[in-house]
Amino acid sequence: VQLQASGGGLVQAGGSLRLSCTTSGRTVSDYSMSWFRQAPGKEREFVAAVSWSGGATFYADSMKGRFTISKDNAKNTVYLQMNSLKPEDTAVYYCAGGRVYSIRKEDYDYWGQGTLVTVSS
Repeated sequence: VQLQASGGGLVQAGGSLRLSCTTSGRTVSDYSMSWFRQAPGKEREFVAAVSWSGGATFYADSMKGRFTISKDNAKNTVYLQMNSLKPEDTAVYYCAGGRVYSIRKEDYDYWGQGTLVTVSS
C-alpha cells in the first residue's frame, strides 16, 4: 500500500488548507486512516483519525473545531480540512493507514511521505 499526501503550502494565520492523501494498492475503506504532524525538533504527534467505515472520527484537543478529517472511498482519498490556522500548526503533515483505529503512531502500518504546511503570522 502506498500513500501520497498533498495539499501543503504557505498560508497566513487564520487561513485554510485542505490536505489530501490518496492510496494505491488497497482502498481507504479497508483501513482506519489518520493524520499526524511533526514540527522541527519535535516528536510526531497525532492530529486526527477516521475509522475504516468512516463512521467515527477523533481529534487531538488543539485541532477540535478547526480541523475536519473525512474520507471518500470512491476516490481512495482521505482529506484533512484545516481552518483558522495558527503559526503553531506549522509542520510536516503525514497521513497513515492501519487496521487499528488509534491515536498511536505505532498502530499504523503505512505512511505517506509528508506534506509541509507553513503558517505565517
